[in-house]
Amino acid sequence: MADSIRLLSDEEVQRFIVDGCMTVRADYPSSFHANIYDQIETVFQQEGNPGNNILPRIPQIGQVFEHPNVKGALTSLLGPGYILNPHRHCHLNPPGRNGQRWHKDCYVYDHNLRHPRFYWMLAFYFPQDTTEDMGPSGVLPGMQIYKTISDVDPAQTQEKARAFCGPAGTVALIHFDSWHRATENISNKNRYMLKFQFARTQEPQKPTWDHQSRAWSPGINDQHPAISQDVWNWMCGNTQQERDTRQDNLKNLIQILKDGTESERLDAAYQLAEFGEEAVPELIAAMRKETLATIEETEAKTPDNAHGTNPTSGCAALALTSIGAPAVAALTETLSDNHWWVRAVAANILGRMGSNAIASQPALKIAMNDHHWWVRRNAIEALGAIGDFSLELLSDLTQALGDEDYRVRRNAALTLAKCGESSDIAVEALAPMLEDENRYNRFYAAYVLQQIGTPAARDILFHTLFNSRWCPITTKDNMY
Repeated sequence: MADSIRLLSDEEVQRFIVDGCMTVRADYPSSFHANIYDQIETVFQQEGNPGNNILPRIPQIGQVFEHPNVKGALTSLLGPGYILNPHRHCHLNPPGRNGQRWHKDCYVYDHNLRHPRFYWMLAFYFPQDTTEDMGPSGVLPGMQIYKTISDVDPAQTQEKARAFCGPAGTVALIHFDSWHRATENISNKNRYMLKFQFARTQEPQKPTWDHQSRAWSPGINDQHPAISQDVWNWMCGNTQQERDTRQDNLKNLIQILKDGTESERLDAAYQLAEFGEEAVPELIAAMRKETLATIEETEAKTPDNAHGTNPTSGCAALALTSIGAPAVAALTETLSDNHWWVRAVAANILGRMGSNAIASQPALKIAMNDHHWWVRRNAIEALGAIGDFSLELLSDLTQALGDEDYRVRRNAALTLAKCGESSDIAVEALAPMLEDENRYNRFYAAYVLQQIGTPAARDILFHTLFNSRWCPITTKDNMY
């Protein structure tokens, strides 16, 4: 692997953890990117924006993400076997267009909870030389863990921004929860940015980059070192870490968790994690309170996000995740809470613990049949993260492919995909999902069949793919 792709170094991974962003370059000849740029211009002029079909419309774009620099960075950050999401978009920022406000993207038609331990990333590809006057994409480094910023109006924002400028072939890799925006284009040139999404498919077991030392590199300016260390240890495959000396008493920290600024509450959460099991009862109570306080925003829908929002994990929830196994018993009990959102958050926390939450597996299996779809969705996701797949669980996941809610069906498919050929009992149930009402579920059904890989799975998959094949050179002016 290391011979064919360029893996990131320890310091590069650590800087990504802190900043939530980095750039790499697909340094093909300039003619390669110029050709893509010209094709995009033609498509936009003659057909308009093709949306999700930008990749099949211009297949050459796929080579960008096969470049050793890009593939190596994605492998380093998401592990081998990461997937390219079927949602992608080509953003045109023409001359004279005003910039956007700062915002976070939503996970397309799913309800993931935002968390510092990241499973998803955005990739912004720029097919032309991009200068500051062309309205490059901007990001607020280090703010990906924040639910709020000083002001979403760029004229009032106090946090320091970074603009992604560079030669054609520049690819910005961004923590999915980063605050970002398009800036104002004051040049006389079109600026294109192709946005793709990539996701981890397996829990971290060991470093997947050019790993030399577990030590944290000196010299990185970090507002929240405890959070960064937690993510680093998780990516290294070790979520049960040694605890540092306690910096405050438990009661004071609980009070800060309730009343402090967002920055103070984040720091207090990870200091509370140092108390381990001793802090769990207080943190469960705090988690329930902060969870119920977010119910209105959790259920909110906006005109540009009609499928609903993606909440941010609360600070008490982060502390419980970091504590790990000593918090599992209390969280398992919370799966029986009388409020569905508390149950859903408890399942999410257990999932973020991975195999350390294996004792919760029986209760999570029961939660797969909860009356609320969000609990069912999170319970299935958690069981996949724990990774202990019995024949009974595979049977339950196969049944969940027929759930009435598309998000439950999707996460059942993603969990089955982790088992490869062992999931062959689900092949017949996956066939109808290839025609699911949700376009992204159709992709995930195909992905699972690919991962199963048996002759029966391949037959169903190839039959569907051949019938739905896209011809990239067919247009209204070139139909035959």
